[in-house]
Amino acid sequence: MDLPKFRDLFANEELYFRRTDLFKETDPNEALPSDEYARRILRLERYDLHDELALNNDLAFARQVSESHFINCWQIFEGETLDMWKTYGNGVAIFSRFELLKSQLVPMLDNILVGMVRYGEKDMTGYNLIRFLYTKQHQFEKERELRVVLSCYDPVGGTNRHYNLNNFPNREPLDDLNPLHAWVHECKRRRVDLKALVTEVRLSPWATPEESEEVKLWVKGKNFPCPVAPSELTNAMTPTLEELRRLGR
Repeated sequence: MDLPKFRDLFANEELYFRRTDLFKETDPNEALPSDEYARRILRLERYDLHDELALNNDLAFARQVSESHFINCWQIFEGETLDMWKTYGNGVAIFSRFELLKSQLVPMLDNILVGMVRYGEKDMTGYNLIRFLYTKQHQFEKERELRVVLSCYDPVGGTNRHYNLNNFPNREPLDDLNPLHAWVHECKRRRVDLKALVTEVRLSPWATPEESEEVKLWVKGKNFPCPVAPSELTNAMTPTLEELRRLGR
C-alpha cells in the first residue's frame, strides 16, 4: 500500500473493504464472467438480437449484485516483485498469516467470505455469482490474491438500474438515470486488533530515508512488536520507479 493508506491503517486500526463494482476501473470484468463463458453456459448465440439483450441483462444483474459486496485484498506471498510494488504502492507491504487474519474476521457481525482467487475460466463450471467474484482473467495471475469479501445488501435496492427510459437493458447500471441510494457507500471499514494481525512491515525498494523513519515511528508509537524491514529488492541494480514505468514492466 502507499504511505497515505499505511498512515490510515495504523491511525485507525481498521480494515478497508472497497465496493466490488468500483474495481471495474482497472478490471472491466470484475465479478463478471467473460462474454464467451456466459454465452456458452447460458446457450446464447452471438449476434442474435434477443440473445445479446439477454446477455446484457445477465451481466448487468451480476454487476448490481456485486454492489452488495466489499473486498479487502491480500497477496499470497511467494517473494517480492518489482511489478507488485510498482502497481500497488510505492510505500510499504503489510505482512500477516492466514490464521491471524481469520481470527480478526470471525468476531465480525457481517457475512464474510474468504478464499483464493482463481485465474482463467478453463476449469470453471456453472453460472454462480460467488464463483465469478473469486475468478479473474489470466493477466492478473501474478497478484496471487487472497480475497476477503464482506456482504452488505441494500434492503430496498433493486437490480433494474440498467434499464433506460425505453426499457432497453444496458450492460452496466445507468448511474446518472438510476443512481444507487445515498446510503450505499463506496467502502466499509471494520475495526481490528492490528497488533495481533501484523507480523512485519516491509519498505518499498524506493523508500526514502524520511519515509523509512516515518514508518518506524508509526510502529514504535503504536508499541507494535513487528519488525520494519527494507525490501529484499533494494540494491544497486534496482531500476528507479520512473525507469520501471518507462519500460512498461
